[in-house]
Amino acid sequence: MSGAAARRGRYGLVFLLLTAALFITAVVSIGVGSVSIPPAEILRILLGQSEDARNAAILWQIRLPRVLMAAMLGGALSLSGFLLQSFFGNPMAGPFVLGISSGAKLVVALTMIFFLGRRGQVSASALIFAAFAGSMLSVGFILLLSRRVRQMAGLLVGGIMIGYICSAATDFIVTFAEESEIVNLRGWSLGSFSGMTWENAAVAAVAVGLSFAAALALAKPIGAYQLGETYARSVGVNIRAFRAGLILLSSALSATVTAFAGPISFVGIAVPHLVRRALNTSRPLIVIPATFLGGAVFCMACDLIARTAFAPTELNISTVTSVFGAPVVIAIMLRRQKGRS
Repeated sequence: MSGAAARRGRYGLVFLLLTAALFITAVVSIGVGSVSIPPAEILRILLGQSEDARNAAILWQIRLPRVLMAAMLGGALSLSGFLLQSFFGNPMAGPFVLGISSGAKLVVALTMIFFLGRRGQVSASALIFAAFAGSMLSVGFILLLSRRVRQMAGLLVGGIMIGYICSAATDFIVTFAEESEIVNLRGWSLGSFSGMTWENAAVAAVAVGLSFAAALALAKPIGAYQLGETYARSVGVNIRAFRAGLILLSSALSATVTAFAGPISFVGIAVPHLVRRALNTSRPLIVIPATFLGGAVFCMACDLIARTAFAPTELNISTVTSVFGAPVVIAIMLRRQKGRS
């Protein structure tokens, strides 16, 4: 078998496994809970042939929107991490580590308090715009810092500090918020896919779908940029516009996740790394859809664990993603250190 055929076979196998994992995790997530719904019953409900109104209500109103949102937002977070890693040229870059998620969290908390205090509710689009503004605020600080700090390690430390500052400010706001607002803020600020609705899913699908399409459109320039700025310029890539596009896209994806589910840690670093290792390639046209699928599977599985491991108590989603994502980050650091020695 030729090298090209072997690579295509590997790509096909990885995509097949990810798709199968996505389907199996979705079925298990929909069926498992305080009320179990067997796969055959799930199929009957989806086809409109079930006579069990209770199971149908649970599936359509609670579990299916939650599973869809976990898949979309998990994919979005992973793709955001891949774009940031391409931008900085470092596998340790990610929306959570660089403080982008924390900046979004701060502005969303302020927006929620403002709207909940005056109108009693806040729209999904308003949360996304608020999260995007917070993301861009953090990115702006990071880019300013990058002019003074050339080493990636120092830049990562600066991003972590920005994240701590934003998180401290958010905690301060939540502490002094009114009691009716605290209930909404506390659950959201700790990260969770609970309470998702079809309205949320529709808005998220538009935001994530457009960002995903834009990322695919940038696949060729990203591939050139991975070979160095000089090479990218030589093949006609407008570096300034390209880098601005990467930042805007990664911020939009991270903002969408934070607006609906709060800050979620380690997904944006761990999943792109695992996917690249599985594919044994960094080609953006292959890695982008695979990373999205991998993020969807990872977050759906973590959400399933979060709500069933200690039922009826539900864990925060970041607690579970940290348990599985942190070892991957440690492995990345050890591998990079070994490569330098």
